[in-house]
Parts: sequence; structure tokens; C-alpha cells
Amino acid sequence: MNRFFTQATLDFFVAFGVVLGASMLAGMASLFLWQSPQTTMLDIAARIKIWAVVVAIGGSIDPIRVIEWNVSEGYLSPAIMQIAYILFAFLGAHLAGELIQWMCRSAG
Repeated sequence: MNRFFTQATLDFFVAFGVVLGASMLAGMASLFLWQSPQTTMLDIAARIKIWAVVVAIGGSIDPIRVIEWNVSEGYLSPAIMQIAYILFAFLGAHLAGELIQWMCRSAG
């Protein structure tokens, strides 16, 4: 169970970092382009969430194959763990998006 929590925590923070980092860097880039950093950051945060989840769970279709194979073989525990990893990654990406929204609202 320790490995599960370790991997779930890593997935959460990787997805969180991808959304937060991409949004912040896009906001900085928008300053060089004389565009609104708030608009750019909000747009990037919304568009990059799915990619943050993909990056966090391994960047490929393998986790989905693990789920499919385990369910078809009748092993539900590994499939549930993979789904939980995806949910933790989604939670990290979503919370980072909410943080970006909060920062842009309070700055504006």
C-alpha cells in the first residue's frame, strides 16, 4: 500500500506542476507579446489539464491497457489502482487550474 500512496502523490504533484508551470510561463510569455497575462494563463490552464494527466500517468496508453487487461482477466484491484492514479492526477491538474483562476481573480 505504501507504493500506491507514493505513486498517487507523485501523479498528483506532477499534474499540478505541469498546469501551474505551463500557466505561469505562458503568462510571462504573454508579457513579451503585449497580451493580457490573465487571459493567457486562464486559457492555458484550461487547455493543458488533460495533457497534465497524461504526463503524470506515464505519457502513453499503457495505463489504459493495464486497466483493460486486468478487468478482462478478472483482476479488479490493479485496475482500480490505475483508475485511482488517473483520478489523483486529475485532481492535481484541477486544483492547479483552480489556483490559477484564484490568482487571476485576486490580481484583477
